[in-house]
Amino acid sequence: MSIEHVNVTLVNEPAAPRPLARFARWLAVAAISGALALLVVGVAAFAYFSRDLPDFSSPEQYRPSLVTRVLSTDGRLIGEFGLERRRVVPYDRIPKRLVQAFVASEDGSFFEHDGIDYLGMLSAVLGKVVRGGKLRGASTITQQLAKSLLITAQGYEKATERSVKRKVGEAILARRLEERLTKEEILYIYLNQVFLGHGAYGVQAAAENYFRKSVSELNLAEMSLIAGLPQAPSRYSPFVNPKAARQRQEYVLKRMLEEGFATKAEHDEALRLQVEETVHPRDDRFRDTSPYFTEHVRRYLYDTYGEKMLYTQGLTVETTLDLERQWYAEEALVNGLRKVDHRQGFRGPLLRGSEQQALAIAERYEREVLKGAELDPEELYVAAVTEVKAQQARLKVGKRDGLLHLGGMRWARKPNPLAWWESHKLQRVTDALKVGDVILVQPLSAEKLKKLDGNWDILRDLPKDDSVQLFALQQVPLVQGALISLDPRTGYVQAMIGGYSFEESEFNRAFQACRQPGSAFKPVVYGAAIELLEYTPSTIIVDSPIVYDDVEAEKRWKPANFELDFKGDVTVRTAITNSMNIPALKTGIAVGVDNLRMFARRTGIETPLKQEAGIAIGSSCVTPWELTLYYAMVARLGRKVEPIFIKRVIDRDGNVLEDHTSSRDPWVDQDVRINRRYATLDHIAPSVMDARDAHILRYLMTQVCLHGTGAAAAALGWQVGGKTGTTNDSFDAWFLGYTANLVTGVWVGFDHNEDGPLGVREQGGHTALPIWLDYMKRALRNVPKLWFATPAGICNFAVDKQTGLRIDPSNRRAVVVPFRCGSEPKDHNAGGSLPTGTLFRDEEGL
Repeated sequence: MSIEHVNVTLVNEPAAPRPLARFARWLAVAAISGALALLVVGVAAFAYFSRDLPDFSSPEQYRPSLVTRVLSTDGRLIGEFGLERRRVVPYDRIPKRLVQAFVASEDGSFFEHDGIDYLGMLSAVLGKVVRGGKLRGASTITQQLAKSLLITAQGYEKATERSVKRKVGEAILARRLEERLTKEEILYIYLNQVFLGHGAYGVQAAAENYFRKSVSELNLAEMSLIAGLPQAPSRYSPFVNPKAARQRQEYVLKRMLEEGFATKAEHDEALRLQVEETVHPRDDRFRDTSPYFTEHVRRYLYDTYGEKMLYTQGLTVETTLDLERQWYAEEALVNGLRKVDHRQGFRGPLLRGSEQQALAIAERYEREVLKGAELDPEELYVAAVTEVKAQQARLKVGKRDGLLHLGGMRWARKPNPLAWWESHKLQRVTDALKVGDVILVQPLSAEKLKKLDGNWDILRDLPKDDSVQLFALQQVPLVQGALISLDPRTGYVQAMIGGYSFEESEFNRAFQACRQPGSAFKPVVYGAAIELLEYTPSTIIVDSPIVYDDVEAEKRWKPANFELDFKGDVTVRTAITNSMNIPALKTGIAVGVDNLRMFARRTGIETPLKQEAGIAIGSSCVTPWELTLYYAMVARLGRKVEPIFIKRVIDRDGNVLEDHTSSRDPWVDQDVRINRRYATLDHIAPSVMDARDAHILRYLMTQVCLHGTGAAAAALGWQVGGKTGTTNDSFDAWFLGYTANLVTGVWVGFDHNEDGPLGVREQGGHTALPIWLDYMKRALRNVPKLWFATPAGICNFAVDKQTGLRIDPSNRRAVVVPFRCGSEPKDHNAGGSLPTGTLFRDEEGL
């Protein structure tokens, strides 16, 4: 067989791999492994850098920190509590020009980029790695928003640390925002989130902060000033640095012109307005409007809802505060305390030095405080005394010249609580002041100065024109006071002040000061006697000396009347009208100390009373608040008044968390009033005293305000019930009184008795009642008069005012008095009862 015909099966053996093929294969494997490794590392890195990033997929998830807003009864802002002062406004309510101002100045390519300035980021990271030091880099609006959201989520320190991790995390969040939100939605969040200085977050808060406007009311000049703030709110603050604010505003307007967002005419017009010079300092509504009231509300909210809810969740709190009445109350109390303080004398200047030292203080005062502002006649100012004569002193108030006339400081005698001020008025300015003194003064007109002092001989040398500003001498009173005013029909607390100055002392004397009430406690004593012992206005009490042995205190006590005399047999009506101590003490002993204490607690006096007979004439302390509530109970015919400070609390989503709105509230619509009436049908305030007994007590208190120690209250022109109170040595003075629709209590005294006493003739009727009357006249101006209604079961009889026996109504000694029907005096020489309503007209009221 030839070789060609042999079938041979060949086995293919692998050829030796070529070097290049081996390398390619290795490279492919390495590449795949590297990619997988990089993927793993990338995923790990992404997970690492993405930790704790806030998740935003829709604008509805934007739930920023909001302030709690506290409103008066008519919806006006009286206080804010929060970490970030912000009011979120929808995008469509933000002016287009304001959006353009921010875009032009902060991120001109905002609508083109995908959220990150890559070149700026790369430069910043390389600079950090290569050169070390701080990490810097340009930020888009989206990146700025991401940073702000990180601060909210992670805290300021962590979210602003200069690290690669923080910057990468910020970039990741920025990209997420761009992927999940539209540009308009990003701007909506940014313009509500951005910090714009002085506690303002977002454009609405900034508009209110700087211009006292809504954001929709801003003009182009104002918009450009606000848009210049994000880069450095402190540096560009128009309050702190108006020149820098102006330069930044010019830059914003220039950028708007370059981007076509404003015409040259609009640009020039905005610059001409110079709004950086007309900005208004932010109002501190909490401290300036009603600080004691608002702080009381804040404490309740904190205790009820907690710190986070109060300061970050944007509650809306509708209160019962009537702003006008609050202002009237503040003016009445402040002016009244100053008058009391003046009657005590002048305690000396703030500082006493050389004329040069005083003038240096005046210059500094102008530079740091006044800053060229106009003087407010209601405010007090620091003045340097530059010249003193017998009838006048020359002053420097900042850079202004002024004149302090003797007529504006006649009160400035040396303090002497034993001398009546009226007979010890200052005769010469030189007796009180020297050149170089620094004092407090108040601007006033010549007409007002003449009202301060009617001595025309002293005032004849007043300047004939208005070229010189006149001032009156003032000082910060040591004496303190409190005022509470509420509507007994609704329980709404409409005004409340706890002291002369919240800035000087946050101690709320309305609630926290426990003071001896003196005779202001006697209505509690007679209320207990009417209810427990069936006393009537004609009940006879013997006003005669008494010696009382206090077994527990191991001492003998011999009380006396204020007038230091005794009247013999007197009626209850006479005793309370003239505020007689011995009859009140004997009544309290007849009731029994334990019974009196229990009655007081049941009717609203919560402070524990002493276990002693002296409580009948006010020896045991009570707070102005609880005593005012007792008087409100009497005004409401024995029905306990449940006081309300807060009408409604509403969360940020509009959910009502609590509702105490009265069906009588004039500030809500009729449907709400009807609904509230149905809602409260099953909750009626409890009666703690029979209406007939309360009516008799109320009648007795009207006699105090017609014929007794509170007779000055009759000048109000309304039907008024009330009672004065003065403690031993005049350390405390009270007047609490009410009409059918308003109950007001006033206390005047010292925080510490060692600062007292108030002085000669300083009693409830002379010290506290004028404050009450000043407030009530204004509070009830243009309010229709209401009369006290008479409950069923009351019969009116004419009785002898001295003996309490029934008498012919035509007798000149006759007074018409209410009795529980059947409890009237039986030994009479007159006819039947007078018609119900003779004393208290049966009209709407209490």
